[in-house]
Amino acid sequence: MKRVVITGMGVVSPIGGNVGEQTAALDAGRHGIRRMPEWAAYKGLRSLIAAPAELKNEKAIPRQNRRSMGRMSIFAAQAAMEALLDAQCEAGSLGGGRVGCVAGSTTASAITLNNVFETMLPEHDFSQLQAMQFFQCLSHTVAMNLAQYLGLQGMLLSTNAACASGLQAIGTAFDLVRTGRQDAVFCGGAEELHPTVTGSFDMLMAASTGYNDRPDEASRPFDVARDGLVCGEGAGILLLEERERALQRGATVYAEILGFHTCSGGSHISESNREGIARCMGVALADAGCAPSDVEYVSAHATATLQGDGEEVAAIRSVLGERVPVSSLKGNFGHTLGASGVIELIATVTGLRRGRLYPTRNLGRVAEECKGIRHVTEMEPTAARCFMKNSFAFGGINASLVCRI
Repeated sequence: MKRVVITGMGVVSPIGGNVGEQTAALDAGRHGIRRMPEWAAYKGLRSLIAAPAELKNEKAIPRQNRRSMGRMSIFAAQAAMEALLDAQCEAGSLGGGRVGCVAGSTTASAITLNNVFETMLPEHDFSQLQAMQFFQCLSHTVAMNLAQYLGLQGMLLSTNAACASGLQAIGTAFDLVRTGRQDAVFCGGAEELHPTVTGSFDMLMAASTGYNDRPDEASRPFDVARDGLVCGEGAGILLLEERERALQRGATVYAEILGFHTCSGGSHISESNREGIARCMGVALADAGCAPSDVEYVSAHATATLQGDGEEVAAIRSVLGERVPVSSLKGNFGHTLGASGVIELIATVTGLRRGRLYPTRNLGRVAEECKGIRHVTEMEPTAARCFMKNSFAFGGINASLVCRI
């Protein structure tokens, strides 16, 4: 197996339009959650807060590419271009079939899907639709648009596993590179906000509803007063490369990916399962050739749901014990769903490379069911190098990635 490293990173998130802006915001403890007054027009929607990202400079993407992109594909294209420039790759080196793309999202463009049905259904008139809306409504719209925009000719895959989509994309790309199927892969996830997205979680009693007038206090992973997730949007894209190839061309190596696993909990369609999470973490560690004692930090999935946070804590405690620092960044970003695993991985890499552990924002009092692990509640200096990133999704989908700085 070949060794696989991260050589390029790009991000658009609720707290920054690039990696530098996001890092500065995390250093300052800022968040991107705000009230969405326009959502009050939707009857029955109880959660009126979200973490939007800023869409800007989209016309820098050629119209030929942009016209098939929804909002989240634009975010992904912008993040991918940042990753490309960050990795100091020549655009002409991306052809030849040896550079691939793996990217995912929860659904197709939620905004476009909504607009299509609002336009068509009143009169059942397809003639009112625009042809390019079709490409924004495909489930693999993010991966497809990225590959076209970058001119990639390698393997093209789409991971559509809701909140685990981004981490599954990284894990799939990791496998493609370490087995020699590809020399390099652009990988990650993207998501866009719409009331229908938040409404889906609201119907399942998983969205925050008690902080509509106090967005600063919303999204409280592990906290006794948590009441559900806050949806966010954005994109995170990495360039993974075979290590020797990266070193030969003098690329900056941000981190090495050591192991990955994804699995089904197999017990419940919407509730996390501690046994499944623990099994996923354990196999990821074995794949990495690491012992539990090697892990020095966990970037938790922890979305501030009542059931999910406790199950993840129980799994972390059973696999890694009580000594490992753990935090969730959902208090800063909200839950960016299919993009969350990548956005939070980038935040972890930038933090650890600068000797910082970012805390769980809004964690004032740890809930009883979330005790028994070492919560990071303030920014801490650290020399940690080996870390684990977790992502979990509806349908009992678990994903864990092990990396070393």
